[in-house]
Amino acid sequence: MNIPANEAELIHRANELAGLSLGEVAALYQIKVPANLNKEKGWNGLLLEQALGASAGSKPEPDFPHLGIELKSLPIDRLGKPLETTFVCVAPLTGLTGITWQNSHIRNKLARVLWVPVIAERSIPVAERIIGTPFLWSPTPEEEKILADDWQELTDMIVLGDVEKITARYGQALQLRPKAANSKAKTKAFNKHGQPFQTLPRGFYLKTSFTRQLLENHLRIN
Repeated sequence: MNIPANEAELIHRANELAGLSLGEVAALYQIKVPANLNKEKGWNGLLLEQALGASAGSKPEPDFPHLGIELKSLPIDRLGKPLETTFVCVAPLTGLTGITWQNSHIRNKLARVLWVPVIAERSIPVAERIIGTPFLWSPTPEEEKILADDWQELTDMIVLGDVEKITARYGQALQLRPKAANSKAKTKAFNKHGQPFQTLPRGFYLKTSFTRQLLENHLRIN
């Protein structure tokens, strides 16, 4: 699929997918549908990237860099409630000097997001899961303040050497938790004495309470 020329074309493509099953979309691109997503958690997103013409790949920039738009699939149940937290980006555990919310990678990722809900209850076979109505979102001033405050609290704890004390309970909208293919993957962090140690990589995730509010606001789901 060619890269969309502008925002309107991207939205049109996304709307064209609404109501289709993942199997129908996969067939268009001759992509094999996995029996389950236990080992392919990102498959939904990769399929949508292919169908919509995303070009960033694994680069640290929005999926549609020329439009400044990030693509996020959002698994929901039949009632429109998010089924899981949403991964945003890997959280840096070192080199944080001079980093602020304004110049952070996570803010860049969340500046403009194309959300594509997918009805994806575990009881529904992957191929039969239905794509919902997409919507474009940028944080309101109130939402951005919540995100910025969470980011600052979590980042301060990392800088102060307390990364191991951070649990999913921290943060109103954002949470920080391990992000690794397995427990052998390690990265460097610093303890409160400034000494380096090895720990699991961490990722920033949006909590389901936050994404549910986005759905309610944009799709009028109650």
